Amino acid sequence: MPELVAGCVAAGVRGVGLWREETAAYGLRRTAELCRSAGLPVTSLCRGGFFGADDWYDDNRRAIDEAAELGAPVLVLVSGGQDGRDLDGARARVGDAVGRLVPYALQAGVTLAIEPLHPMFCADRCVVSTLGQALDLAEPYPAQAVGVVVDTYHVWWDDQVWAQIERAGRAGRIACFQLADWITPLPAGVLLGRGLPGSGCIDLGRFATAVDAAGYTGPVEVEVFHELVWQRPGAQVLAATVAGYRSAVGDR
Repeated sequence: MPELVAGCVAAGVRGVGLWREETAAYGLRRTAELCRSAGLPVTSLCRGGFFGADDWYDDNRRAIDEAAELGAPVLVLVSGGQDGRDLDGARARVGDAVGRLVPYALQAGVTLAIEPLHPMFCADRCVVSTLGQALDLAEPYPAQAVGVVVDTYHVWWDDQVWAQIERAGRAGRIACFQLADWITPLPAGVLLGRGLPGSGCIDLGRFATAVDAAGYTGPVEVEVFHELVWQRPGAQVLAATVAGYRSAVGDR
């Protein structure tokens, strides 16, 4: 964590999205103090959700508390996979679970951001597969409490995504914007197939333009999962990330 924070500051990166596991490993309070003393805002915390787990309610309340402690305005939610064969019922339960968390999130000043994942993760990881589905689930609740994540890796394939980004913008529900590229061939662990910006087939510039046009003015996170990337020195990866980002979407 200290290496990450120092690297971001040195590279001129103006914020950092954190994961709960790494934050817990370093210590929640220590992480919060480290970021604050470095002047590096925490843009989001990942992740809550997985609403099929027995302890989902208590765990998500803890995640909201952690986000508030870090000063992160957004908690990313990955819904969890299908329970049995009732896919419609599983999605409905996600909406109900989010609704139960809304009062607590509002009190903490944390926005719950529903993240759709690529349909190949529907069975075991996330029954929310499109931005439209995420918006449908968010719609019953105040925009300051429930928003959505636009993650290029997961929604680039959807021909309805541009209309749904406009819809999300009109409703003020784009809570988080994440860039990652789709590279082929995908590795055996498909989740670890996210490439650095510009290394794959996604038109990242079009996504950046679309969220801009939708009125989003928040931070842009680059989220990459790939074993070969993780094997490289952190400073080298950060430099490649910044260069790839600027090449793909400019200096926004």
